[in-house]
Amino acid sequence: MSRPQTQEQAVDSEEDSSLHRRDEEGTQSSHRMLGFSDALLSIIATVMILPVTHTEISPEQQFDKSIQKLLATRIAVYLMTFLIVTVAWAAHTRLFQVVGKIDDTLALLNLACMMTITLLPYTFSLMVMFPDVPLGIFLFCTCVIAIGSVQSYVLMVTVIFLPHISKVTAWCKGHRESPVHSVEPFSIDLHAPLSKERVEAFSDGVYAIVATLLILDICEDNVPDPKDVQEKFSGSLVAALGAYGPQFLAYFGSFATVGLLWFAHHSLFLHVRKATQTMGLLNILSLAFVGGLPLAYQQTSAFARQPHDELERVRVSCAIIFFASIFQFAIWTAALLHQTETLQPAVRFGGQEHAFMFAKLALYPCASLLAFAATCLLSRFSTAIFHLMQIAVPFAFLLLRLLVRLVLAGLQLLWDLWPERPQPGQDEPEAQSQLLPSSC
Repeated sequence: MSRPQTQEQAVDSEEDSSLHRRDEEGTQSSHRMLGFSDALLSIIATVMILPVTHTEISPEQQFDKSIQKLLATRIAVYLMTFLIVTVAWAAHTRLFQVVGKIDDTLALLNLACMMTITLLPYTFSLMVMFPDVPLGIFLFCTCVIAIGSVQSYVLMVTVIFLPHISKVTAWCKGHRESPVHSVEPFSIDLHAPLSKERVEAFSDGVYAIVATLLILDICEDNVPDPKDVQEKFSGSLVAALGAYGPQFLAYFGSFATVGLLWFAHHSLFLHVRKATQTMGLLNILSLAFVGGLPLAYQQTSAFARQPHDELERVRVSCAIIFFASIFQFAIWTAALLHQTETLQPAVRFGGQEHAFMFAKLALYPCASLLAFAATCLLSRFSTAIFHLMQIAVPFAFLLLRLLVRLVLAGLQLLWDLWPERPQPGQDEPEAQSQLLPSSC
C-alpha cells in the first residue's frame, strides 16, 4: 500500500505542477517587469535636469539676458524631453493594461525599448553642450523614432498577431484542438482610465529621485577640501562647514518643498478612485516642473556666491514651485468635474475633507505667487522673502487643519450673523416681506 501524502508533500507537488504548467505555457506575470519599467522611466525622465542644473555661471558673470536665454532654452528642451519620456510611459501603460502575462519575447523587446530610452539623457546632453552641431539633434531624433518603433509597432504587433500565428502553426502541425488559453480579441479603449497604481508608482519614483539629486549635489559641491580646511580654517571642520551654511539652508528648503509636494500628491491620490486622461496629462506637467526643483536648489544655493543676481534667481525658483504645485491643484479641479466617478465621497464638493484638501493643494501656489509678488515690491529683501516662504510653508502644513477649521468657523459665524439672511425653516413669502420696506 502506498502511504498517504503529508500536507507538506501535497503543497510541494502542487507547486511543482504549477511551475511545470508555467514552464509549458512559457509566460509569467508582468507585474515585476512593469515595476522595473516604471522605475527606469522615472529615473530617465528626472536625471535629464542635470545638464540644466550644471549650467556653469562664474561668480563674476551676471545673470544677464544671455544667461537667461541660455537657461530658458535648456529648460524648454528639458521639458520637451520629459514629455517625450512620459508619453512613452503612458503608451507603455496603455499597452500593458491589456497584457495579463508576458513571455520571453515580450520581456526582451521591453528591455530593448528601455535601453533605447536610457540613451535619451546622453543625446540631450549633446544637444545642450553643442547646440550648433546637428549631430546631437540627429541622435536624439533617432532615439525617439526607435522608441516609437519598438514600443508602438513591434510590441503591438507581437501582442496582436503572435497568439494567432501560434494557433495557425499548431493547426498546421495537426493539433486542431484549441489552445489551453483562448486568445481574446485585442482592443484598446483610448478613453479608458489610466492605471491608478502605475500613475502613483511613476510619480513616487520622480519625487524620490528629485530628492536624491538634491543630496547628490550637496555631496559633490559642499564637501570641504582637506587642504583648504588646514590652510583657511586652521584645521577646524566645523568652521569649514559653516562657510557652506547658505547651501545647506537651500538644501533643507528644497527638500522640504519636494517632500511637501509629494505629501500633497499622496493625499490627493489617496482619495482618487480612478485617473482620467486629463488628470494623467496634468500629473505629467506637474512632475515635469517637480523635476526642475534641483535647478531651483542650484539657483537658491548661489545666493552667497552671487548676491547681485539673487532677485532673478528667487523669481526662477518661485516660478518652478508655482507651476509644480498649480498643476497639482489642476488635477484635483479636473477630478471634481467628474467627482462621482473619480473621487471618494469625503473630498467631493460638500464632503468632510473638501475644504482641507482645497487648502492643502492651494498652499504652495498661493505661497509661491505671494513670494514672487513680494519680490517685485521689495526686491531688496528677495532672499529673506524666499527663505521666509520656505520656513513658513512647512509650519503652515502642520497647522493647516486647525487653520481650516478656524476659517470655516469664522465663515459660519458671519453667515449666522448676516442680518438680512432668512432663518432656516422660514417661509419664503415671509422672508420676502421682511426684505420689503414697511408701509405706513
